[in-house]
Amino acid sequence: MAVRRAVLSIGRRLKAERPAGGRPSLELSVLGHLHRRGPMTPGDLAAAERVQPQTLTRTLTSLEHGRLIARAHHPLDGRRALLTLSQSGLDALRSDMAVRDDWLASAMADYLTRTERELLRLAAGLLERLADESA
Repeated sequence: MAVRRAVLSIGRRLKAERPAGGRPSLELSVLGHLHRRGPMTPGDLAAAERVQPQTLTRTLTSLEHGRLIARAHHPLDGRRALLTLSQSGLDALRSDMAVRDDWLASAMADYLTRTERELLRLAAGLLERLADESA
């Protein structure tokens, strides 16, 4: 399907535009979820990533040691943890995104018309809805 191919292609290109020595993709994805959705439990993050909670253990440990996220007791269930994005985590996420956002904005300005750029903006919202609601 053309949409799938296009999404995969732009994803690969954006990944290639990441800064050298940047954080692993899974770490950035976790930071992104916490930024967009607010505090989450490790289980909720695993579900959002569509992985087993054990898969995130090393990633969450790395983010905690780097002080990019903070872990606290869940206010409603003290046996569970609640993870929040720290200011350092937000700064790291924004720094990583800025490089790719700059490339994308430049490419869109250079190769697409104003109407095409607006069409992509609208399509992006639809694709996000599909990704979030089809889980």
